[in-house]
Amino acid sequence: MKARSLWLSAIALWVLMLSAPAGVQKKYDPGVTDTEIKLGQTMPYSGPVSAAGVIGRAERAYFKMLNEQGGINGRRVTFISLDDGYSPPKTLEHTRRLIEQEQVLAIMGSFGSATNAAIQKYLTERKIPQLFIQAGASRWNDPVHFPWTMPLVPLIRSEAKAHGAHILQSNPNARVAVLYSNDDFGKDYISGLKERLGADAARLMVAEASYETNDPTIDSQIVALKASGADTLILAATPKFTAQAIRKVFDIDWHPTRYVVIVSTSPLVVLKPAGIEKSTGVIAVTDEKAVGDPQWETDREYQDWLAFMKAYFPDGDINDQFAFVGYGNAILFAEVLRRCGDDLTREHLMSVAAHLQGVRIPYLLPGVSLNTSPIDYNPIKQMHFQRFNGQRWELFGDLVDGS
Repeated sequence: MKARSLWLSAIALWVLMLSAPAGVQKKYDPGVTDTEIKLGQTMPYSGPVSAAGVIGRAERAYFKMLNEQGGINGRRVTFISLDDGYSPPKTLEHTRRLIEQEQVLAIMGSFGSATNAAIQKYLTERKIPQLFIQAGASRWNDPVHFPWTMPLVPLIRSEAKAHGAHILQSNPNARVAVLYSNDDFGKDYISGLKERLGADAARLMVAEASYETNDPTIDSQIVALKASGADTLILAATPKFTAQAIRKVFDIDWHPTRYVVIVSTSPLVVLKPAGIEKSTGVIAVTDEKAVGDPQWETDREYQDWLAFMKAYFPDGDINDQFAFVGYGNAILFAEVLRRCGDDLTREHLMSVAAHLQGVRIPYLLPGVSLNTSPIDYNPIKQMHFQRFNGQRWELFGDLVDGS
């Protein structure tokens, strides 16, 4: 009987050991339980770049859909998105609330260069992921000094280099004027452009003018840039000021070759408010499928997005590029969390994000994918040139490597 009792005890212990790993393997940081993952972000739902708030609204709608479908590995996602009005002090205030009160696992997809700069040190010191931010300054790709910060959009320096290469190829004697925002975003653009133009920068760049995000207008800057005699104008500006600039350039009878940056390519938010006729001919690079473009009518990823909009974001506009971006971003957030399995620590989340190879999200052009490594946090390196024809953007040329 004693031997039988020992044998039964051994069996019971063995069964216990077999069942233990599932519990032991689960690793959680604040913001995670067996049934929930809490994420946070700030978005400019008000203020000078409020048009970008659609990104956050689309992301929120996606997580609503995902939760109805069972969440991520059985966990419901609580996605807390707060309005910072594109004000850095407000961004810091809300981020502190998200970390210290809401206890989110990570900050995901917050918008803007100045706003993300305001919280980078705070999050880095606490080893909290500042992941897939909507900001393109080169400072965001610095895993040595800021291993907890990773961008999602193409770096603005890469855009600048692509523009510079196109200018050198298409008009090697161009007279270039640049309007830029007086922050990391704009200054990074200027640095990248000068780097690509190289020894020709001093000869080609005849004028520069900056603006502050709280300026009511940039009319005086445009008048001054025209006076320089420039025949090429680059608008390294956010949507509101890009629309103002396009309109003013046309109204003062100035007809330079015009380049705009990716964040300001939305027909709905930028080009239509500026005036379709006034916007015709504008050049940009992109990594994204343009909404409303007939060539994507049979594209499965595009069709899935349209179905999502109808079912979960009916108040959104299918002509708004930001709605497509938010949808795709949320799919990426969810995929990275899914790959984490039951190891939902902040360290493991960053490790998974830093090992993406050939990952697709719906709005990316064919041939473009996300690729990261522990020494390179810049996920999108391929871009395509496009020109606005008065109705939609038209791609031209081949994919360019912005790395």
